[in-house]
Amino acid sequence: MENQKVLVLENITKVYPGVVALKNVSIDFEKGKVHCLMGENGAGKSTIARILTGLRVPDEGKVYIDGVDAVKDKRAYLKVAYVPQELDLFRSMTVAENLFMPFAKSGSKSMFVNNRDLNKRAVPFLEKFHITAKPHDIVEDISVSEQQLLQIARAIVFQESEIVMLDEPTTSLGLQDVDRLFKVIHELKADNKAVIFVSHKIEEIFTIGDEITVLSNGEKVAYSKIGDTNIQKVMQQMTGRDIDLTMTFYPEKISDETVLEIENLSGERFADVSFKLKKGEILGFAGLVGAGRSEIAQTIYGYLSAAKGNARLYGKNYKLGNVSKSVKSGIVYLPEERRTQGIFSILSVKENITLPLLKQIIGEFTFAAKKETTIANKVVKDYDIKTPSLNKEIQFLSGGNQQKVIIGRSMLGQPKIIIFDEPTKGIDVGAKLEIYKLMKKLADNGVSIIVISSELEELFKCANRIIAIYKGRKVEEFETSKIEIKDIMHSILGLSKK
Repeated sequence: MENQKVLVLENITKVYPGVVALKNVSIDFEKGKVHCLMGENGAGKSTIARILTGLRVPDEGKVYIDGVDAVKDKRAYLKVAYVPQELDLFRSMTVAENLFMPFAKSGSKSMFVNNRDLNKRAVPFLEKFHITAKPHDIVEDISVSEQQLLQIARAIVFQESEIVMLDEPTTSLGLQDVDRLFKVIHELKADNKAVIFVSHKIEEIFTIGDEITVLSNGEKVAYSKIGDTNIQKVMQQMTGRDIDLTMTFYPEKISDETVLEIENLSGERFADVSFKLKKGEILGFAGLVGAGRSEIAQTIYGYLSAAKGNARLYGKNYKLGNVSKSVKSGIVYLPEERRTQGIFSILSVKENITLPLLKQIIGEFTFAAKKETTIANKVVKDYDIKTPSLNKEIQFLSGGNQQKVIIGRSMLGQPKIIIFDEPTKGIDVGAKLEIYKLMKKLADNGVSIIVISSELEELFKCANRIIAIYKGRKVEEFETSKIEIKDIMHSILGLSKK
């Protein structure tokens, strides 16, 4: 089959106030291929997505879709199906209703929605995209992976899409769910679709991709076929520096002091979990999405209630179930959903840092603005947060810098235990290394850390010990230096011999 250039970006430049988002970028996308876009946060990937969906118009350059100048003829953008990183579904509606929303495009000639007909027409689409949920299931009741596949199906159900753009599609998926998604992508290729795959997970790029374009600071710095490059080279192109892939970040000197002991803890989606956490240790929790890892952490923090079990904190009995008490006792939980649960997106960097300290900043009659600025400046400096100013809205910072703000803010309370839930979700490779270094520095200073991560490589780089969780139960506990990744894989997939 002859390859066809279905999408051409020609010398694209896009400038925002004070920022050159794209500079003279040219990329060709062919049918029947997976073209991967990689680059650090701020490299220009999101701007390309906005241009390809017609949300933004380039200041210079051309966008050709099937030979049509899309800037002049907006109808050409209908051939691009875009699947955003964040889940964007109607959670209280059914799978079928989400699939065919808006109903005016569903083919129904009636002004009323016939749910029986809608459900019947949804079946072949659900089968095509390997969605096991039923048409009548409510979306909030199905798994995250099913929701992700539903987004892909919905994106192309109404149109003869020739281009499918997937933006960080595996961010919230477990290993088995990623395999299912990749099967769908292979079938899109077989249907002669051009697939644009955006991801920070470089191993995925080399698994699913045919070709790769690397962006840096708004410029195209490299293009190659996947077979003509390697992980080390792509990482160097992205970051501008050589990165040692064998580097580890786990603390080497750990105290014998146990700061937290959990015995037979049971709660929502987990049961009979026991473990000890040492002072200055990084303890990893591995498991598939939905295995109960986050629920364990949230129960320890007090956000969720414990059904049974005991806890000892600093050698004393500790009653779980109160977030305020946990914070006062030196326990901090940094949630997985950074943008919705970790930051106040429309507030400034300074406000995000100092909000927990309002009682200290606000006097009896005055607001100590100078003190607020001093505190914020110190956090920005100490944690190397890259921001044009303290007054910049935090939503415009990269994911890595947002995470640094959250960590710096948390450390103002001098916690003894920090629980990181997916600490590098949606963060590029360079920023990941900075977060790893920061976690190690905290641990070396005596802070005990629990890390929950879906990336086993991440746990192997940072954790002294790893606890494997399968279907809500602790199945094994490993010393990282004495095992291989395959050992953890067997445990979290339920294949362990123990």
